[in-house]
Amino acid sequence: MRTQVGIIGAGPAGLMLSHLLHLEGIESVVLEAHNRQYVEERVRAGVLEQGTVDLLVEAGVGSRLKKEGLTHHGIELSFGGCRHRIDFQDLTPGRSITVYAQQEVIKDLIQARLDAGGQIHFEVSGAGLHGLDTSTPVIRFHAGGDVRELKCDFVIGCDGSHGISRTFIPARALAIFERSYPFAWLGILAEAPPASQELIYTYHERGFALFSMRSPKITRLYLQCLPDEDIAQWPDARIWEELCTRHSTNDGWRPVEGPILQKGITGMRSCVVEPMQFGRLFLAGDAAHIVPPTGAKGMNLAIADVRVLARALAEFYASGRRDLLDQYSTTCLRRVWKVQRFSWWMTALLHRFEIEDRFEHRRQLAELDYLTDSRAASISLAENYVGLPMD
Repeated sequence: MRTQVGIIGAGPAGLMLSHLLHLEGIESVVLEAHNRQYVEERVRAGVLEQGTVDLLVEAGVGSRLKKEGLTHHGIELSFGGCRHRIDFQDLTPGRSITVYAQQEVIKDLIQARLDAGGQIHFEVSGAGLHGLDTSTPVIRFHAGGDVRELKCDFVIGCDGSHGISRTFIPARALAIFERSYPFAWLGILAEAPPASQELIYTYHERGFALFSMRSPKITRLYLQCLPDEDIAQWPDARIWEELCTRHSTNDGWRPVEGPILQKGITGMRSCVVEPMQFGRLFLAGDAAHIVPPTGAKGMNLAIADVRVLARALAEFYASGRRDLLDQYSTTCLRRVWKVQRFSWWMTALLHRFEIEDRFEHRRQLAELDYLTDSRAASISLAENYVGLPMD
């Protein structure tokens, strides 16, 4: 097999890159370890920045997003029994966020690639990268019981933090910056109409809680918990009791309860690898960086990466210029670290690191009070939340 760009991973980064390259007349092949059903049903993030929405629409894959996505013009911060609204329309004129689940973005991109005759190979295994420091790298993999070779000009690793791509960069050529957090999120999907039109971030003495949604009939909620929490110790009744305790406000607001369709525990960590390229291998999305979910940045950061990379590849194939490709890592990392800063700040602002730390509890309440009283502070939160410029 021969193509111009070999892409490992059919997540948002890999599929969006393949689609953007197609629009530039550049061939690509996507290799994915899982089957199509798994990829399309895997529940992940659901908040899209303004820039992500704009790019999807401009690229012709936003029709269902525009029809089914829930546009939000603000979020609410809840603490001390009161909710305080951060008004995006006022603070960042013309910008907003859209709630549209990652798996729906994946479905749209897969369909677009298949409709255009794009190649996506699911259920491949044993992938290995060879000749990354040459002009003709090769991806060897197993598919359908056979060993196959994909020769290409460039290899793009979009296979997440546990994928194989990053492992083929020599350790001496890579620096890894990591931080683990002493808590996790217990998340649920519930068959219940959202009790609020916007996301609610709650700071509570018992720990953080988040109210979100996926559709007019499905609510998504999270609770701060311990990283080693046993999900078996959280029956539905206990989950709803804790959610209502943390989210309830002085005016009597509380989430609408309903059957829990799915629940799980997600650990929280930050990670950045530098550089995001080695020879003819380029990393994008979770293969290059992980952010805690508090700021809703994971998928958006992946889309920003491939926007930069697609432009660099288009310039290379149009003119032979390599300067944009050579600058890919530097260009992306500037935004990546700003997003890491914001995600860490949101996480530190809203979570209890030590429940017994009374001084820190009072300090966090004071910071939230300042944040919601100060227009300057609110603008800073709003402009980061709706998304920093992609370029």
